[in-house]
Amino acid sequence: MVELTEVAADALQAAMASVPESIAGLRLVAEPGGCSGPRYQMGLVERAEPSDISCESRGVIIFIEPSSLALITGTTIDYIDDQDGTGFSFRNPQAISKGGCGKSCC
Repeated sequence: MVELTEVAADALQAAMASVPESIAGLRLVAEPGGCSGPRYQMGLVERAEPSDISCESRGVIIFIEPSSLALITGTTIDYIDDQDGTGFSFRNPQAISKGGCGKSCC
């Protein structure tokens, strides 16, 4: 459903290890967006919502809000740390159009 790059998985696992509470995984929500494709919300959660759909990528459990599944299936999440900034990047083959950078970003 959703894939993490090795760099993204490492960043998420480090974030999960740095918080005192027990983290079950990463929760994703996607909403239809404008010119840059879907808008993504993500956060580390202690538990999934009862209706969430789960998958695993590179050792990280990912919980997907059910109405987001159609928008997010096939997406690859990467973690970028370069001169332009730091953060997660979403490569979604379903994004109809993209912003000026050529990818759909959060």
